[in-house]
Parts: sequence; structure tokens; C-alpha cells
Amino acid sequence: MRLAVLGGGGFRVPLVYGALLRDTAKPRVEEVVLHDVSQERLEAVSHVLRGLAAGHDDPPRVLTTTDLDTALRDSAFVFSAIRVGGLAGRTADERVALDLGLVGQETTGPGGVAYGLRTVPVAMRVAERVAAVAPDAWVINFTNPAGMITEAMRRVLGDRVIGICDSPIGLVRRAAAALGLDPARVSPGYVGLNHLGWLCGLTYEGRDVLPELLADDAALHRVEEARLLGPDWVRTLGALPNEYLYYYYFTREAVAALSGRTRGELLLGQQDRFYADVRARPGEALDAWRRARRERDESYMAEARDTAEAGERDAADLEAGGYEGIALALMAAIARGEPSTMILNVRNGAAVPGLPAEAVVEIPCAVDGSGVRPLATRPLPGRFLGLTQQVKAVEQTVIEAALSGSPRLAVEAFALHPLVDSVSTAHRLLDAYRARIPSLAAVFPR
Repeated sequence: MRLAVLGGGGFRVPLVYGALLRDTAKPRVEEVVLHDVSQERLEAVSHVLRGLAAGHDDPPRVLTTTDLDTALRDSAFVFSAIRVGGLAGRTADERVALDLGLVGQETTGPGGVAYGLRTVPVAMRVAERVAAVAPDAWVINFTNPAGMITEAMRRVLGDRVIGICDSPIGLVRRAAAALGLDPARVSPGYVGLNHLGWLCGLTYEGRDVLPELLADDAALHRVEEARLLGPDWVRTLGALPNEYLYYYYFTREAVAALSGRTRGELLLGQQDRFYADVRARPGEALDAWRRARRERDESYMAEARDTAEAGERDAADLEAGGYEGIALALMAAIARGEPSTMILNVRNGAAVPGLPAEAVVEIPCAVDGSGVRPLATRPLPGRFLGLTQQVKAVEQTVIEAALSGSPRLAVEAFALHPLVDSVSTAHRLLDAYRARIPSLAAVFPR
């Protein structure tokens, strides 16, 4: 079985290959082809993968290419993890918003809108090439904003593109562990959009144990999201929010915390050092990657944790793995017909009342050899549904703006977002992003 990884020169690709090395069931991935626009990054990641494969008897073969069709052809699965504009684009996404007094974050708020505006056209071209040269492939989308990009790609690929994120399963894992339960034996009532969802219930042996967790101070303290947003607030909500809802519920604090060095600026420095180290000492690539990975993981949402006095990330979280495990589990469920239930980004249909049928939502799904089936969810209460509907309207407006090249729709997308406080600010956002990000200026020429 052949797997294509788009964005194959990316820093997190070794996590995927490491998971493949641990997977011995049949059928297994025998060949991985990495695609990237940068040959230099492909070479650096290849050095890391060789280090990971050392000592394994039959590791998956690794090929690299800068030609998209070559990567896609004959692939059974495609992992799409591209970053249009690179980390320089991310730093602009965050910094432009902050300079206007808004939340500067990669996927949430105006930064996420800007990221989507320049990424949707590229993602659609990828979808079209998949349909042309690998029509039977399943596409697992990692590219952020994951829900929005998956929804756009569905216009070409339909149900054969599925979006994933590790935030929901991490929340479920932490909630179960806080109660001393096996995460594999709980059923999560998780509902929302990518980076905008709530754990509204947690069923164990036929009963909802979430109220017990919310009532237990000591147990709540073991859940990072509860430490981040505060136990009183999660009790008020009656649910455990996805960590990214911090930016909505604590907007002023988030802006203040982000006003220094942004996450994008931090990662840009880290990764520049990593790729430079590998160029200088390719034989030490794996060690360099492991050092940089640990620093990256420990700094995740660090500014929000510092402001909320939530403490350091739990060591178990850092070791539990993330999106690579979800992607491999999804691939195994489809390829081997092993039934599983997973939280995925899929077409809504009628699963979440109050949202359009074509909207991509992030909810529990049944997965097997026939594909993915979304499971019905509890209706969202008004305090959650209204925000979800508004953000989904923004996502859909971004898609239409990006596909049409309409500056008017781009301004509308910024202005409709609940984290943008003025239509005038929306106009300034588009102007500033066009000035700083060439790939966005190409989509919306003046």
C-alpha cells in the first residue's frame, strides 16, 4: 500500500513515519512518497526518517518528489498537510491581527480567515489532481483550518476526504483519565467545528459521568482545558470546551498574552535552526529533530497557560501522541475494515441540528471498510449553537471568497467573525494581509 504525504518536508512528518514503523498489521504501508515544493526540506526530513528506520527490519520505503502527480499516482491514501505561505505566512497571520488589537492566532479569528483565504485555492487544485490521477484514494486532511479546508475539498472529492485534528481526542483522553477511566471505554458527546467544540457528555457503562467530573475540583484540575478556562467557567457552561475556545471566552487576556513573540515567530526560529542544523550535520538529524520537537510541544499554547496560571503541559499528554495516531487509526479502519469510533471532520447531513447539511462539522463518527458515517449528536444549547452557526457562516464565506477572488466577500468574512470588532477593521485586515502575504495578494489582487 502506498501513502502520499503532501507537505512532506514538514517538521511533523517524522511523527507519521514513526507511527508507520510501529504498525505491523496487514495490509500495511510499504511505500511513502513525500511531496513538497522545497527539495531542501524534503532532504532534511529524509535524513530524520533514515534515523528513525535504523534498526527496523522492513521499514516502509521513502521516496521524495516535488511533482504533485508523481506523488499522488498509485497512492491508496493521501495525507494533506500543506502550509501555503510557510511559517512566514503564519507569522503575518498572527502579527497583522495583533497590530490591530485582535487575537493573533493561526486558525482562530482573523488569522484563520487569512490562512483559509490563501489556502483554499491550493487545496482545491490538490483535490482536482487527486480526482484526476488517484480517484480511488482516500484523502486525510491535516491542513488548517482543517474543517474549512475539508469542506472546500469535498466539492471535488465528496466523502473521500476526511478532516482530522488531535484536540478533541486529547480532551476526551484527559477527561477520562481525570476520573480514572480507560479512554478507550468511554463514548464522548463531542459536538462542534474544528477548534470550536464542546465535550457535552461522557458516557461510561451507560451513564453520563461528565457531571461527576465537573463537580470534582481535584479531577477538574487534572484536565488542562479546565485549568485554562477555570473550573467555575466550565461549570457555568456545563461542558468542557476545546482549548481554542479560550480565545473566545478570554479574548482580552489572549490579546494581551499574545502581544509579545507570537507562536508563529517562535516556530519559525525553531525550524530555521532545525533545518540549518540538518544541513550542517545530516548524520545528527534525528537528534536535532527530537530536541526541536520537545521544545515545540512544551511551548504549545504556552502564553494562554501562563496567563491562566494553568501550569505546564502534562507529561502524559506530551507522550500520548497526536494527529499521526488518529490518521493511522483512520487509515487502518478503512483499509482493514476494523470498526472504530473517532471524532472527525465530516459532512454534517442531519447529525448536528441547526447547521447546514453540507457544512463540515467535528463529531464522533463510525468508521469501517466502507468509509465514515457521522453519528447523531445531542442538540447544541443556544449558548453554543449561536457561536457555531456564526463561525460556520464565516468559514463558508471564506471558501466562496477564495474561489471567486472577491475582495468584497473577503471583507465580509473578516467582518462577520465574532473576534473582529468592526467592519472598518475588516477592510484594514484585508489590506494589511495583502501587503504582507504574496500568496494572499495573488488571490485578491488590488
